[in-house]
Amino acid sequence: MDSEVILTRHSGNDKGILTLALNRPKAKNALSRSLVGDFRRALEEIRGDKDTRVVVLRSSVPGVFCAGADLKERATMSAGEVEQFLYSMKTAFKELEGLPQPTIAALDGAALGGGFELSLCCDLRVAGPRAVLGLPETSLAIIPGAGGTLRLTKLIGPSRTKALVFTARRFGPYPALSMGIVNDVVEAAECMDDKDTSDQSLGYERALQWARQILPNGPVAVRMAKRAIDHASTADPSSGLDIEQLCYAQVIPTEDRLEGLRAFKEKRKPVYKGC
Repeated sequence: MDSEVILTRHSGNDKGILTLALNRPKAKNALSRSLVGDFRRALEEIRGDKDTRVVVLRSSVPGVFCAGADLKERATMSAGEVEQFLYSMKTAFKELEGLPQPTIAALDGAALGGGFELSLCCDLRVAGPRAVLGLPETSLAIIPGAGGTLRLTKLIGPSRTKALVFTARRFGPYPALSMGIVNDVVEAAECMDDKDTSDQSLGYERALQWARQILPNGPVAVRMAKRAIDHASTADPSSGLDIEQLCYAQVIPTEDRLEGLRAFKEKRKPVYKGC
């Protein structure tokens, strides 16, 4: 059986960028047991890969990022199996959130329910013109079950999160940008043709542009900055500053720090090696 998750390591000037693509076209990347299993194995491989500096999460299926939970499969599960699957999915999301490398979600098409929750685990989100986002669970008499209530609240606050969850509203890229859910939006053509698929990877292309801006910077510094910022969102000010200092201490003994100083003095671009 082919993997439902595809890893692509870029080369040339893009060496250090890794694309993690969801690849379950028959079910619009719905989160099944097999897809979640493949996803977790891919994350385990990425976590220990020192050559990967930036991870871009995308869909290889045109018109959809991830349709959320596989409700057809869910209907065949017992209550115990549902609980076990939810635990595995939540663990997968935590593992994505906990990757040491910066992560960017490229949202081309629908990212609903669990698919939207998946994107919230990334550090940055970029929306293409066809992106449709939302947490529609209350329309199915359930609630977001993979961290959506927590992560979205941390991102945009409780009032806006309640409005989106209570109404099960679906929304496009520009409302997402205005609320601070996505970091960037690709402008749509004046008249989009549903039969034309040429604009269905624009979010991914823009996400690669973001990755290329991160790529030249010191890999250890970027990882430590991510760690400090992640802790800052939950720590009190004193603890947050202590954590920042601990992360700063990790970059002091690196060769990259000395290379940065040399490059500045010599008025050239630094060449960082991640050590």
